[in-house]
Amino acid sequence: MNDLVSAAGERVSRGRGARTALRRAAPALLAYAAVRALGVLVLALWSAADGKNWHTLLTARWDALWYSRIAEHGYGFTVHAADGGVHSDLAFFPLLPWLEKGLSALSPLSAADAGMVVAWASSLCAAWALYMTGERLYGPRAGVVLAALWAALPVGIVQSMAYSESLFTALAAWSVYGVLSGRWVAAGAGAALAGLTRPVGAAVVAAVWVSAAVTLWRERSGTGRQYGTGERSGTGERSGTRKRRGPPGGAPWPARRHRHRRMLAGVLLAPLGCLGYVTWVGVRRGSVTGYLDVQEGWDNGFDGGVAFGRFVADLITGSAVAAGLGLLAGVALVLWLYGLCLRRRQPVPLLVYCGLVLLLALTAKGYFGSKPRLMLPAYPLLLPVAAGLARWGPARSAPLIGALAAGSAVYGAFWLNGSGPP
Repeated sequence: MNDLVSAAGERVSRGRGARTALRRAAPALLAYAAVRALGVLVLALWSAADGKNWHTLLTARWDALWYSRIAEHGYGFTVHAADGGVHSDLAFFPLLPWLEKGLSALSPLSAADAGMVVAWASSLCAAWALYMTGERLYGPRAGVVLAALWAALPVGIVQSMAYSESLFTALAAWSVYGVLSGRWVAAGAGAALAGLTRPVGAAVVAAVWVSAAVTLWRERSGTGRQYGTGERSGTGERSGTRKRRGPPGGAPWPARRHRHRRMLAGVLLAPLGCLGYVTWVGVRRGSVTGYLDVQEGWDNGFDGGVAFGRFVADLITGSAVAAGLGLLAGVALVLWLYGLCLRRRQPVPLLVYCGLVLLLALTAKGYFGSKPRLMLPAYPLLLPVAAGLARWGPARSAPLIGALAAGSAVYGAFWLNGSGPP
């Protein structure tokens, strides 16, 4: 009976904690929603002037068509392209189509509309996780700025499309936050779901695994940051971790054993989504390398960035010199920001996750125009900027964020009414 009462009390406490956290995050969610609403409004006006439908652009073009078709008919559709490519729908991971199918079955929404609803709801969940991360590391104001900056990225319109980026970022960000706050089972579950959403879910799995290994090593040595202590550092930057000194292990054995069990559960859960889908594709195609073969059919494997380097070189040596130089400048900015994250000594899970997202995006050999949106989930890059703007105060930072939001809205409308994201 005492155990039941204790469990019930713990559930009530968790519920109250979630409501409190949501109230704290309300300014960030409002800022995020305002930026994205501006983006959709400008898209609607631009599309109307261009004789197009904004709703169609968000729900029924490019990858959104593949997702909705899987939701309606299941897997098994293949397109044989004129250039010899074999485009199979097995390249698309199943969580978004599952959610589209479930929501459309429970409501009057089509699968495409359900995909947009999932994306919009997921983007708010992602903004919440970003706020919680920024708040934990640098304080509440940084959390609000981080959510707003992510919304105002040049390719931020993708967050409002029936694509999987918003869903993936939400799951990844909450999983990484789970590691930062010592919620290992939640972190593992989030990583498993992220692994059912996009191939880059492997980056979330790696963040959980490496963080667990580093935590155990630091616990054994009795020094350094340890995730899951439930305390913040006493420094100016809140790290979600605690400096430990003293004998190896630090905490009493029963407490450490309980934490180790939950850590192990999270570590074991983390790869199940990605591993499960890749295995299923391999069995379906009768090959251990089945999923890699599917990606090759899309000319979208990994070559260490060789093809991307050739693409940039061709731009610079051809007639599109400005585009090539701009692309190089963008890549340099991304790498500089990641270097800044390293110099600021961001927590291990953020560095591992962000580093692998960037690595996978920059070393993919196909669909070069997709690279900006492939890097959209790399939100830790914005943390140093958010921390700096938070120190400015609202009077100075708000106009800058507003200008970025306006630029993002105009660029997103121009982008989708033009070539758009492949």
